[in-house]
Amino acid sequence: MRERVLTELTTMCMVYNGSKVLVQNRTDSAWPGISFPGGHVESGESFTESVIREVREETGLTIRHPVLCGVKDWENEDKSRYIILFFKTDKFDGQLTSSSEGDVFWVEKEELPHYSLAPDFADMYPIFENDQLSEFFYRPTKEGWQKEIR
Repeated sequence: MRERVLTELTTMCMVYNGSKVLVQNRTDSAWPGISFPGGHVESGESFTESVIREVREETGLTIRHPVLCGVKDWENEDKSRYIILFFKTDKFDGQLTSSSEGDVFWVEKEELPHYSLAPDFADMYPIFENDQLSEFFYRPTKEGWQKEIR
């Protein structure tokens, strides 16, 4: 039997320049703090088109050649799914400009732990950096959410 599942698709991108990464101090009360830019995939849009658009809208930069490097996903109580596709690139141009989504700025990778990171961002970050990791999955348990990183 073929089963369809309502799925919300989003993208997130680590834009890097040598030892620095571009971060966004998100103002969204649902997930505030330092993270990478990204957002929802719109109807008729490819995943790559989505991440390019989202980075441009939120940072002013036009990225090129984003590489898919992992996913974060979970199943909601209503059995719908939420999937975040992780990309990374060091190819970009344009003028860095903050948006209503939050201020954007460059940070040394090693300094990230000293910032007020978005919830679970520190757990997600290794997937962007480690080619041996590809998925961050939240598994619901009786005790709450269990994080699985592989």
